[in-house]
Amino acid sequence: MFHRRGEIIIYRKQDSNMKKSSLILLYIFCLLPLAAQRPPKHEVRAAWVTAVYGLDWPRTRATTPESIRKQQDELVEILDKLKAANFNTVLFQTRTRGDVLYKSSIEPYNSILTGKTDGNPGYDPLAFAVAECHKRGMECHAWMVTIPLGNRKHVAALGKASVTKRKPAICVPYKREYFLNPGHPQTKEYLMSLVREVVERYDVDGVHFDYLRYPEHALRFSDSYTYKKYGNGRDLAQWRRDNITEIVRYLYKGVKALKPWVKVSTCPVGKYRDTARYPSRGWNAFHTVYQDVQGWLGEGIQDQIYPMMYFRGNGFYPFALDWQEQSNGRQIIPGLGIYFLDPGEGNWTVDEVERQINFTRAHGLAGEGHYRVKYLMDNTQGLYDILQENYYTAPALQPAMPWIDNVPPTAPTQLNVGKLADGYWKITWQAATDNDKRNAPTYVVYGSDTYPVDTANPENILAQRIQGTEYIYAPIRPWNTRKYFAVTAVDRCGNESPVCQ
Repeated sequence: MFHRRGEIIIYRKQDSNMKKSSLILLYIFCLLPLAAQRPPKHEVRAAWVTAVYGLDWPRTRATTPESIRKQQDELVEILDKLKAANFNTVLFQTRTRGDVLYKSSIEPYNSILTGKTDGNPGYDPLAFAVAECHKRGMECHAWMVTIPLGNRKHVAALGKASVTKRKPAICVPYKREYFLNPGHPQTKEYLMSLVREVVERYDVDGVHFDYLRYPEHALRFSDSYTYKKYGNGRDLAQWRRDNITEIVRYLYKGVKALKPWVKVSTCPVGKYRDTARYPSRGWNAFHTVYQDVQGWLGEGIQDQIYPMMYFRGNGFYPFALDWQEQSNGRQIIPGLGIYFLDPGEGNWTVDEVERQINFTRAHGLAGEGHYRVKYLMDNTQGLYDILQENYYTAPALQPAMPWIDNVPPTAPTQLNVGKLADGYWKITWQAATDNDKRNAPTYVVYGSDTYPVDTANPENILAQRIQGTEYIYAPIRPWNTRKYFAVTAVDRCGNESPVCQ
């Protein structure tokens, strides 16, 4: 791969399948000055908030009223910073290794919250995260680690509360760790019981499954008895892939039966398998961990995929194209390994991340996820500033899910604008209606200094996910006050109504 800053060219002498036209378009796009590129109006901009070991949050243990507030304030600080850079999706870690960050009747609280196993932090972290994300117009997805249960020390610390004690039939030891057994029919039911708690009790916008796979190269994984009982003549690799696919299918259909608008996503290994453009060099989802992700997409049992594309050069670009080409219209959101910007983690330079964002936009992928939020908070190599100033310069709405619902709400009506004291504006309208009566639509408010307001321009978005029929506009800079306003309604599947202005 040859590249200069702002330029991407994928090249292999033996690669006869590479299309010249796509390379030329990509070359032209990536040479455009950043200031000339308007950010897309619809784009997923996600960040993983990692709770395991307190990697991103929390730093403070919730043991007193004061420390509870401090723990909450730490999360608010993260969300405020994401909001300020126009992020719109938070992947909030909700289950780690057989323990959780919400009030569950099935699994214990994670000790990171209080310093002790199943310690009650005095509030519900997931409920708090959802409410605070929604206040800021951001989606909150419950990030749930699925198959791993932790090492022996961790499992011992959970004691009788561990699933290894309560449901030993579906758990297996492997290399000094414990895992749920994907081949046992009750494993999918157990996972769905946890998902059901989250989806029924919380207004989450998505459920995001992590480590929904076998351990890497697990030829000696302890499932020989289960294989003999349920293999039905299939070879071991195909049986394992079928097991993971069946769990994915069961969870997807279970979520949709409860709340169809809740997005179901997974973060698989970043390379599906070898492509016509480039090999995976022995590390891929299909063969290494038994994830048939393109099969899931083809069957329509995922809404989004966040492939963990923590690679550079030809480890990223041809595989990102492969995901998009096999997406079946679903949303592909590459996970970017921004942690490699830390000299202690890798030797990436920030222009690598910039090229990857340019590439995802050039090829119409649905957005990008940043792993992890700590490196945004720390502004590692200036990445946060670069995103805020060059890439995420305007808000972005969520891409729609037409395979779930493609009917937009009716347009709001009777827009009224009144000037208040101190330069504030009060904007009101009459409510819209949606074909799904379970959810009232939310609203997007646009403002411009020209009429009519161009609602295709994301720079005119003043606020999104407004739940009422009133918005108070407070100009950040008096000399940049908008004169004209418009409102649209958006349903839970991202369909936007006609404009009212």
